[in-house]
Amino acid sequence: MALRKILEFPDPRLRTIAKPVETVDDSIRTLVDDMFETMYDAQGIGLAATQIDVHLRVVVIDLQDDEHEPLVMINPEFETLTKQIDEMQEGCLSVPGIYEVVKRPEHIRLKALDRDGNAYEMEATGLFAVCIQHECDHLNGKLFVDHLSNLKRSRIKSKLTKQKRVEATS
Repeated sequence: MALRKILEFPDPRLRTIAKPVETVDDSIRTLVDDMFETMYDAQGIGLAATQIDVHLRVVVIDLQDDEHEPLVMINPEFETLTKQIDEMQEGCLSVPGIYEVVKRPEHIRLKALDRDGNAYEMEATGLFAVCIQHECDHLNGKLFVDHLSNLKRSRIKSKLTKQKRVEATS
């Protein structure tokens, strides 16, 4: 297992649309292990391969609660099961230190492959559903800041760019 570098907004590589995984093999399982290690090290609850500059449709999630097990999602797809919209504060390892309220469907059905390539389906609500949608957005080159107004997104971009400049001169 190895820690990977997490790309940060506004890095253009975060806009890359991930390609489907053709075969779940040892290289994909190693990627999954690296992603879990990287996510835990960064104290996150979800990580998409796109965020570590690997443009394959792979996601790991661990809400770190008793209700949900760590989850591997390979080639995930979801469908909305309700018109009910949740508003929840979101953050992102690729947008460090920024938290904003985002609206997303409250109830979804996920279809994906596990780390061994076995297909599964499950329903999700609440934080679990939000996390799945957030990570699937990454695979499509989208970030949670894209759900915000242009003004908010511009301010966040400016703030993070300025932070990087200050860190580079320190």
